[in-house]
Amino acid sequence: MSGGTGSDVTTDIQQLLLSRVHDIPDFPKPGVLFKDLNPLFADAAAFAAVLDHIASRWEGKVDMVGGIEARGFIVGTPLAQRMGVGFLPVRKAGKLPGETISQTYDLEYGTATVEVAKDACRGKRVLLVDDVLATGGTASATAQLLQRAGAEVAGLEFLLEVAFLQGRALLADHEISVVAQA
Repeated sequence: MSGGTGSDVTTDIQQLLLSRVHDIPDFPKPGVLFKDLNPLFADAAAFAAVLDHIASRWEGKVDMVGGIEARGFIVGTPLAQRMGVGFLPVRKAGKLPGETISQTYDLEYGTATVEVAKDACRGKRVLLVDDVLATGGTASATAQLLQRAGAEVAGLEFLLEVAFLQGRALLADHEISVVAQA
């Protein structure tokens, strides 16, 4: 990215990310406009610039990066490596070996459950990451799970926020950062 003030760099990163988001209508069901970040992930230089931007915000403030399955893994693993901290996979129920702690939450039609390995993040400051903040249900449940597991949720970071869905409302007790809004 070009030099300049911090806000210039932020604006550049926002524009870079937004230029690599494709809207997919009626996916995964009719009426939903899916925000596809695969073009960002496929562009090594753009993805690296976004990760560097995020890392600069959180450097020295966290002990681990927690990524929500599945696209949170894509963002969280290289982010943790850049920051020199550990990575914590937050998985769907039944996907982790050994003893786990779980959190069940409501979806539009049914429920879902997320899990972490027991004692994997106890006493750690964790940055929770995912690709898109939409309704906030999964992120809220995951933040509750990490707190129950003994972690301090230092903040939540998303590449993209679909603001009209008001997902922030479920996360009001946490620091939230997003690279761009759609």
